Amino acid sequence: MRRPSHLAKALLIATLFLAGCLPQAQPTPASVPATSTPVPAPATPAPTLLEEPLASAWWNDAVFYEVFVRSFSDSDGDGIGDLNGLIEKLDYLNDGDPATTDDLGVTGIWLMPIAQSPSYHGYDAVDYTTVEEDYGTNADFQRLIEEAHRRGIRVIVDLVLNHTSVEHPWFEEAAANPASDRRDWYIWSAENDGSLGNYGGPVWHPRGNSYYFGFFWEGMPDLNYRNPAVTEEMQRVARFWLEDMGADGFRLDAIRHLIEDGQVYDGTPATHQWLAGFDDFLDSVDPEALTVGEVWDATAEVAPYVRNDEVDLAFEFDLAQAIIRSLNDGKPAGTSADLAQLLSAYPLGQLATFLTNHDQDRLMNQLTLDEDKVKVAASLLLTLPGVPFVYYGEEIGMRGAKPDEFIRTPMLWSAEANAGFTSGEPWIRVNPGFQKANVATQFSDPDSLLSHYRQLIHLRNEHVALRRGDFVPVQTSCDTTLAYLRHAAGEESVLVLANFSGQEASNCLLSLERSGLQPGAYTAADLLAGEAMAPLQVGDGGSFAGYSPAATLPGRSAAILLLKVAS
Repeated sequence: MRRPSHLAKALLIATLFLAGCLPQAQPTPASVPATSTPVPAPATPAPTLLEEPLASAWWNDAVFYEVFVRSFSDSDGDGIGDLNGLIEKLDYLNDGDPATTDDLGVTGIWLMPIAQSPSYHGYDAVDYTTVEEDYGTNADFQRLIEEAHRRGIRVIVDLVLNHTSVEHPWFEEAAANPASDRRDWYIWSAENDGSLGNYGGPVWHPRGNSYYFGFFWEGMPDLNYRNPAVTEEMQRVARFWLEDMGADGFRLDAIRHLIEDGQVYDGTPATHQWLAGFDDFLDSVDPEALTVGEVWDATAEVAPYVRNDEVDLAFEFDLAQAIIRSLNDGKPAGTSADLAQLLSAYPLGQLATFLTNHDQDRLMNQLTLDEDKVKVAASLLLTLPGVPFVYYGEEIGMRGAKPDEFIRTPMLWSAEANAGFTSGEPWIRVNPGFQKANVATQFSDPDSLLSHYRQLIHLRNEHVALRRGDFVPVQTSCDTTLAYLRHAAGEESVLVLANFSGQEASNCLLSLERSGLQPGAYTAADLLAGEAMAPLQVGDGGSFAGYSPAATLPGRSAAILLLKVAS
């Protein structure tokens, strides 16, 4: 979607906040992370505060939920999740009634690949316009869209642009007939020069008397976007999903690898130029269609894809790893001013935030099976700027570590056989311990992780400051805590304080040199605990100093304070 020009000039990421926060785990071949490190930035002043929230798009009011259909809910007992199973569970995600609070409250769904594919994960398509037969039919998808939209849920689908399967008819024709027009839909060489990709594997693979280019592995030959016919075909595919199927946009897989330049395999000028043109095309089809780019790299490399209007959002990997690292270290890796620098690399709010996804060990595993750490991580995810994405099962603390299949296991719905996922034999084993860690067990427990996620998502839905407000860094005297203000001018302000340590923090004093807050006395109420906190006195320029919301902040906890002018 075309956005208006933005006031914030992008800044490079802060050295302190991001040190050591690169991705830790290897993903599926379609999503291998970069090995480059963040470029240290020179000292820069704090970002200029905006006088009012910047106009933004529908997705800035959304919370997305990532679904692996194969593992979510099986409706027919064949052991494989399907679209009808997902439809049956939509009320769990959002029942469409804003007056209820027992649904999760998400307003967006990202579906991992659902097109026909020979692989369980679907990242190597053989037919871009037909739903994977294990999941159902095109008509089932259209019914999903209808039911989701009726509940106020938007649906985006994974679109794998970089490559097809070797079993795709396009590639089979290209490989079998060098004279075919489709030959040039892929990249061929008479020789193998021994080149290796960024991650150590070969990029040239033999077929007949030639070699084809496949960046990720031999089963995924790269499409040749220097050929206009390929671009035209993928535009047709995108139009099909938007117009014929009713999708609300795309998560674009591995977009930094689309067009190579010699042995430069990522982020080439030609890739950026192609994406800008593809974005223009999508705007012409549906100006409201969302594109979320996967660029697994440092913030300084990711943000230009958004700033230059190539995608609407991009996943912010450094921030996710910084949150996880901070919780495991027991203190924030940097100050909230450092965090403000990172966020300012993007137009206000135009980044996709997350904690883990389908390519990484699950959050519970990365946070040493500590539910309190997971709750703080969730509190940060759902109070920071950007558009949050929650990986399915994260809200109940599902566990899982590599290999990839074991971080994509069936959703744990109940203590019944196979965790309520299927009445048959599941395609892969259900997580051990599901008798206790499941939706049904946590559903009515006010202290459960599920209840915590539900409360946070509903709070974000209810408070414009958490969705669209400015991010204002707040100084704190306690080195185990992080504080920031979310301010929506003329509407509301929310002060967030998180303690990363396992020990309680005492007499933490908060200070702010300047903000959009009007001078005067404010009441403060913790939206999580439902308790009144110490009042706040704001001085000229929206400043305050020495503010202590409470005498102590429990270990590994967060407070979300709604500030209101005292009557």
